[in-house]
Amino acid sequence: MSTGSQGPDVAALLSGLDPEQRRVAETLRGPVRVLAGAGTGKTRAITHRIAHGVLTGVYAPTEVLAVTFTTRAAGEMRGRLRGLGAGGVQARTFHAAALRQLRYFWPHVHGTELPTLTESKIPMVRDALRQLRINGDLALWRDLSSEIEWAKVSNVRPEDYPAIATARDRSVAQLDVDTVARVLSGYEDVKRGQGRMDMEDVLLLTAGILADDERVAAQVRRQYKWFVVDEFQDVSPLQSALLDLWLGGRDEICVVGDPAQTIYSFAGANADYLRDFPRKYDATTSIELVRNYRSTPEVVGAANTLLAGTTSTSVELRAQQPSGASVVYEGHPDEVAEAAAVAARVSTLRAAGHALSETAVLFRINAQSEAYEEALTDAGIPYVIRGGARFFDRPEVREAVTRLRGAARSGASPAEGDTWVDLVRDTLAGMGWTTAAPEARGQTRDRWESWQALVSQADAFATADAQADLNGFVDDLDRRATEQHAPVAEGVTLATFHAAKGLEWDAVFLVGVQDGTLPFTYATSPAAIEEERRLLYVGMTRARSDLVISWAQARNPGQAARRKPSRFLIPLLPASAQPTQGGQRSSSRKGARTCVECGKPLAPADKARRRCADCPVRYDEELFERLREWRKQRAAAEEIAAFMVFSNATLELVAELKPRTPVALKSISGIGPEKLEKYGPDLLELVG
Repeated sequence: MSTGSQGPDVAALLSGLDPEQRRVAETLRGPVRVLAGAGTGKTRAITHRIAHGVLTGVYAPTEVLAVTFTTRAAGEMRGRLRGLGAGGVQARTFHAAALRQLRYFWPHVHGTELPTLTESKIPMVRDALRQLRINGDLALWRDLSSEIEWAKVSNVRPEDYPAIATARDRSVAQLDVDTVARVLSGYEDVKRGQGRMDMEDVLLLTAGILADDERVAAQVRRQYKWFVVDEFQDVSPLQSALLDLWLGGRDEICVVGDPAQTIYSFAGANADYLRDFPRKYDATTSIELVRNYRSTPEVVGAANTLLAGTTSTSVELRAQQPSGASVVYEGHPDEVAEAAAVAARVSTLRAAGHALSETAVLFRINAQSEAYEEALTDAGIPYVIRGGARFFDRPEVREAVTRLRGAARSGASPAEGDTWVDLVRDTLAGMGWTTAAPEARGQTRDRWESWQALVSQADAFATADAQADLNGFVDDLDRRATEQHAPVAEGVTLATFHAAKGLEWDAVFLVGVQDGTLPFTYATSPAAIEEERRLLYVGMTRARSDLVISWAQARNPGQAARRKPSRFLIPLLPASAQPTQGGQRSSSRKGARTCVECGKPLAPADKARRRCADCPVRYDEELFERLREWRKQRAAAEEIAAFMVFSNATLELVAELKPRTPVALKSISGIGPEKLEKYGPDLLELVG
């Protein structure tokens, strides 16, 4: 409900807003929840709401606190508020707002200096490991630092960590959950002994003072009477608790977010606070921003289709831009060919007058960047890395190249019967590389991917030149490093999907969109897989006009084409690009003569299992056998053929995707409304 006069200044302020944005700006009293889809102008809406409240006298500028999650977003909000005549409003990150309060109140409450804010957890993690007599390296220190952060923002104490981590399928490198719990406890001991605090302590200590000292809490609540929280889907349990203490039982709060852009659950973000906001505040006014001003109808339509049929509570976007180019879906024989194709398309865009700074290549993990760094360099196209070091700047890559250079200069020879490529493998194995990917996640996996990229490059270098040797390979690596590290004023942005959140470009290339990469191999639970789907959604909605989505059927040239496009792409791909073998719509006809995974002709002995003997099975074989036994019993009871219940291909999909809801079950090929009603409860029980 609007409050205050509606004079000419107010009319001018609100005149440029669409109906939904205007409703946000006019609803000055809380509680308010704004579900804002990608590109719908949420920052515009909430800054105009604040400015409207200031202009009409409902808000005193100094009594408003707007909080968000990044310094960049807070700075953008402050700039917009100044331009709207509300420059006195505080717009800060959670940590900046809490640290400001903590620095002021701590000496008054405790009579001592505030602990020193540490820039990095790593030195204290290293000391904690030493006290436990555990050897570690930089990758382990980083992974443990991330786990400590998750535990603290999730209010998980060291003594509770083993049970909670097991229930949530969390792991850190080779350490068991009890050991990680001891590291968490040891880290806190080391930190206290050094008189330090970390960024999570800033929130914890501020919350502690507000909870324990009513005078401090009362002073803060007198100061701030109106709250706005942006990106509310990313709020952690600790941030939610601090926000409740700031409010002190009041409900003058406006939250803004999009459940479809929840991509930081691994770091403690919990979109339930946004979804359940009306339950917490009975008088909530809920408003949806649905008009997408960023992207063409083609991009918006693809993004909406990606989420259709899922359990997401996101809004359905409505494009406001004129029609543009169709979304392009491309499969390539290998990653080298995929990168070359992207570079060629970028060259075409540049020739047509498109700015390189308005072009981005997005991938799932940092280790994928090397192929695109090389391809763009070969094409004479400058680039910039966002959110991660260039491939040859990564510590593990620098050390590996140094070791390989040392081996080449010392004249090291491979063992009898081996090649110089085997010597490369042996050198990297001495650093921790293994032929199989590690089960560990995080930095450990990223580091392995970097080493694996070097191994793959060695294989490719040897294949291209039969006379190649280790010296030539090291020279080639040095050349790549020199060329790719040249400073550039502007260029194509290379970034992970996570690093791209909140940004936008005219042209976006989403690369490596194949199963095993997106969704990532570690995403096994339904919740984790849906987060990977949201990650793709975030990537797609970064594009204004041109969107190209591609995948590679193999990692290196000459390898078997065993990869398939991501399962998320199935409803988006044109019929000509649908996977027909090994994908979500693989053939299930009896006596199939080709492998359902790689598509190659089957040997006679493999025809019964419909796979080559060395092809991996994607699905849970135990669950698949239970499903087959259930199908056999149902078919017998109904006196029909087993395939009339479900085909093997459909049961394989159920065993792979493990759907937990009727909506998820219905999205599987072969399960229509009738079969969902008839067999759905049985399937969900078997999966559960």
